[in-house]
Amino acid sequence: MGVPNQAESLEREKKIVAWLDFIKADAAEIFLVGDLFDFWFEFKTVVPKGFVRLLGKLAELSDSGIKLHIFHGNHDLWQFGYLKQELNATIYNNPITIERFGKIFHVAHGDGLGPKQYWFKFILGIYRNWFFQRLFALFHPNIGIGLANWFSAKSKEKTATKNTVYYGDDKEYLMLYAKSLLQTNNINYFVFGHRHLPMQKEISNQTQYINLGDWISHFSYLEVSTEGVLLKTFKSHA
Repeated sequence: MGVPNQAESLEREKKIVAWLDFIKADAAEIFLVGDLFDFWFEFKTVVPKGFVRLLGKLAELSDSGIKLHIFHGNHDLWQFGYLKQELNATIYNNPITIERFGKIFHVAHGDGLGPKQYWFKFILGIYRNWFFQRLFALFHPNIGIGLANWFSAKSKEKTATKNTVYYGDDKEYLMLYAKSLLQTNNINYFVFGHRHLPMQKEISNQTQYINLGDWISHFSYLEVSTEGVLLKTFKSHA
């Protein structure tokens, strides 16, 4: 949410709300696996404006008994309790391994996982550092959020092409991370965001690698039920 401009962000927000309405009758849990917002920082008494339709819909679903799980992404990792308080959501800053319908799922946003990416991991470490988070909080929100949006736009310019290409099983860091973890863990499904490429790919006869894609170009999501695990595309218009 939030990119590339207010008009397109609003259109996307309405489509996400339409999707939430579409799935709410059957959903017991909803996992939002990071980068829900292009930027998010909770000052002591201020949160970024906008997103009222999405937040209102998530609150409605939570109040109806649907369990919400929200992961930090590299764009919205500065969550300090507001979404937990207002939405009764469970917030995750790290990968989790869970069991559903007799299958083991390893779920993560995907930022900073796998080999190399040294500069990205260095920057991510700064973003996650308590001291630098408190330092950023000293800025007036108009300044702080403005700076963050500028840096986010620059980051997207650099990664736009990378997010459209799958570089192969021997080079994709999330695939390498999954294969490494699989050597010592029994996992049926690795589920990631971050790479923007919707993909459901076999690692072995018992294990699949899944990337959820995004809601900028693909409008893709994963459905998990007693009938199986299926990557889908939401085609309805907001």
